Amino acid sequence: MGVTLLALAALTTLLLAGACVDFAIGGRQVRSLKDIKPAQTGPPVSIIAAARNEARGIEAAIASLLRLDYPGLEIVLVNDRSTDDTGAILERVAREPIRLKPDPTVAADTVTAATDTTVGSGTTVGSGFSRIAPSLKIITINDLPDGWIGKNHALHVGAASATGELLLFTDADIVFEPSTLRRAVAYMEATKVDHLAAIPDVRVPGLALNAFVAAFGVFFSLYSRPWKARDPRSRHHIGVGAFNLIRASVYRAIGGHSAIAMRPDDDLKLGKVVKKHGFRQDVVNGRDSIEVEWYASVREMIDGLMKNAFAGVDYSLPKLAGASAGLFVMNVWPFLALFLTHGATRALNVASVLLIVLIFWTVNGTRVAYVVAFPAAALLFIYIMWRSALIAVTSGTITWRGTAYPLTQMRANRI
Repeated sequence: MGVTLLALAALTTLLLAGACVDFAIGGRQVRSLKDIKPAQTGPPVSIIAAARNEARGIEAAIASLLRLDYPGLEIVLVNDRSTDDTGAILERVAREPIRLKPDPTVAADTVTAATDTTVGSGTTVGSGFSRIAPSLKIITINDLPDGWIGKNHALHVGAASATGELLLFTDADIVFEPSTLRRAVAYMEATKVDHLAAIPDVRVPGLALNAFVAAFGVFFSLYSRPWKARDPRSRHHIGVGAFNLIRASVYRAIGGHSAIAMRPDDDLKLGKVVKKHGFRQDVVNGRDSIEVEWYASVREMIDGLMKNAFAGVDYSLPKLAGASAGLFVMNVWPFLALFLTHGATRALNVASVLLIVLIFWTVNGTRVAYVVAFPAAALLFIYIMWRSALIAVTSGTITWRGTAYPLTQMRANRI
C-alpha cells in the first residue's frame, strides 16, 4: 500500500508539474481584449442572442448591446418560448427602445433611431434606438421542432435572419464594455482567424459560489487548454457561450448549428466543428470587457451545470468514472494526503499541493480562501457530474429550462 501511494504521489506530481509549465507558457499567449487597439472600421457584424426565461438580466444586456460603438451593427434577439417576462420585456423594447444615457464623447447629432423588420415563421417585429444606430430584430419562437435543443434552434433561426459578414453568438445576460466588439474585430482581422472566442468575467454572489467559479476556471482550462486552439495540429478547440465571433461564410460552410442541434455544450462544440473543418480559431481574455452574472445560488448553479456535465464525457459512464477519478486524484487527494501519509509520500503530495496553488493562481490570481476551498469545489463538481449522469440514465432524458430532451437523441449527436 505504501509503495502504491508513493507511486501515485510521484505520478501526480509529475503530471501537475507538466500542467503548471503548460499553464505558465500558454496563459501568456492569450491576449487580453482590453490591450488590443479598437478597429476604426470593419466588416458588418450581426449579434445573435437566444433568450429563454432571461427576465432577470436581459434588459441590462440589451442596453449594453446598444452601447457597443461598432458601426453598422445588427442585433438579433430570439425569444425562445419564454414563460416568464422575457417576451413582455422584448415587446416593450420594440415599442419603446431603451434610452441610453448621453455619452459626452459623441456629438448630439449622431444620436439616431433605427428600425428593422423581420418576418418569418413565428416571428414578431421589433425596432431599436442607439447613438450608433444598430438595427434591432426581435424574433419570437413559439414551437420547437423535433431534433433540436431550444437554444441551438434559436441561434440557428437568428443566424438565418442575420446579414452581417461576422456573426457574434452570445447569451441574453451578457454585459459588454462599449469598445469590446471593435477590439475583437481588430484582433480577428489582424490574425486572420475564422472564429474568435472570448472568456468573460463571471460575477456571482458569496464566497462559496466565487470559490467554485475560480475552481471551475481551472477545470475548464485543464480540459480545453484554450491557448492550444490556434494550433491546427492540436486536437484542442475552444468555444464560449458568452462570445463566439465567427465569419458568416464559415458558419454557413459548416452547416450552422445543425451539426450540433442536440448538443447542450453547443458553444464548445461549435468551436470543435469549426476546427474539424480546417478553419482557424483563437481565444482572448475578455475580463474587464465582457461580464456575465452566472448563478444566484449554489442550488441554481448545480441545476444549471447538470445539462452539460454528462455531455462533457460523451454520455459514457466509463469515461465519467475515469474523469471523476482523475479529478479526485489530481485535485482532492493531494490535500487529504498531507494528513494521511508520511515521509517521501507526504513530501511529494506537498509538492503537488504547491503546484495546484501555482496553477490556480495562474488562472485566478491570489485569493487564499478560494485555494483552501479548491478540493471541496472539485468534490462538488464530481457530484454534479454523477448526479447528471444518473438522472439522465434512469429517466432517459436531460431536462433544461423546462424542456426534456431524449438521451438517445443527444447521444446520437456525436461530434
